[in-house]
Amino acid sequence: MTCRLFSLAAVACLLAGPALAIDYPARKPGLWEIQTGEGGAAAAKAPGQTIQQCIDAATDKAMREMGQGMGKDMCSKQDLRLEGVKLVIDSVCKIGPTTATSRAVMSGDFSSAYRVESKSTYSPPLMGRTEGTSVVDAKWVGPCKPGQKPGDMVMGNGMKMNMLDAMAKMPPRK
Repeated sequence: MTCRLFSLAAVACLLAGPALAIDYPARKPGLWEIQTGEGGAAAAKAPGQTIQQCIDAATDKAMREMGQGMGKDMCSKQDLRLEGVKLVIDSVCKIGPTTATSRAVMSGDFSSAYRVESKSTYSPPLMGRTEGTSVVDAKWVGPCKPGQKPGDMVMGNGMKMNMLDAMAKMPPRK
């Protein structure tokens, strides 16, 4: 479970990564269904999680900026480049005493669907693991549901939270 939470956080940082020389794609406003899981053999042992997220342009931008700030604090390297029609992000980040070296490959059109495949190595091991993979498949499912506001997320277990409210409660960065 802890590895899955780390994977979700890592993927969130990648999805909200920095805008460099290449413009980072904005997602279409509305309701997105995001399936996350571990890739490879670990996928059979640990089922993924499905999250629904209501966004608008401002929410998507705020999440990218949050990820950019986290990346500046944690990562000594965050390179974003276009390879054909795919975005590739190579990063080196500190998670406590561990250095995570990761490559994420993003594909899709960001208006109807996208996929992120990420592979990381950890030195020293993170929670007993020397490497990990994660896969995110996201699809736009339509307008946000009645009563939802941008930033609302519904976890697979039914827990609800608003990312904008959670970000507002975070201590200011120095």
